[in-house]
Amino acid sequence: MPRIDRIVVDQVTRTFGAVAALRGVTLELSAGQIFMLEGENGAGKSTLLSVLATVLKPTLGRVIYEPIGEELEQVRPELGWVAHESLCYRELSGRENVELAGRAYGVVDPTAWERARDRVDARAFADRPVRLLSRGQRQRIALARALVHAPSVLLLDEPWAGLDTKSSDLLERALIAERDNGTLVVVSSHAPEQAERLGARRIRLAGGRIAQPATP
Repeated sequence: MPRIDRIVVDQVTRTFGAVAALRGVTLELSAGQIFMLEGENGAGKSTLLSVLATVLKPTLGRVIYEPIGEELEQVRPELGWVAHESLCYRELSGRENVELAGRAYGVVDPTAWERARDRVDARAFADRPVRLLSRGQRQRIALARALVHAPSVLLLDEPWAGLDTKSSDLLERALIAERDNGTLVVVSSHAPEQAERLGARRIRLAGGRIAQPATP
């Protein structure tokens, strides 16, 4: 399966009943870059990320994952998704969560989970039940789970919320490493200084629309 090297969002609108969360959003995202989605609460950042992750379908418009196209069953194995909450199974260990995700994506290399664990520096707590982990540790397990199948697109929704300094710094280093490896990274954040540290291209949303297109 080819890796995704560009995402084209074409006039995407997403409504929830009478409420329009996205209104005709059009943009292009290229591999080997980090894109930072910014905007106030309710601007549409999480909805856009969910559409890119194929968790939500556009009400109108389309998303094209080049060179694959729009076939979701072929697109999804190329996506790594970290939601605002870790969404890990709390009674399983971090290791079991990452291994389970690997099996779901058809990863056959038994050492894949170890590489993902070490990339987020989770060796010290990977065998503990997730319910006993701190917020930062849970997010690191969630990131390892998103990386275990070596996706070409990594999507993260407010991943720094509630993190301590160590976990925050580690997350930034991991995203830079992914970018340098050719991954297309899209992350939402309220902190513009993070965009500067990551060398991210900033995209500002307001009222479900692109208020400021991608800028260095």
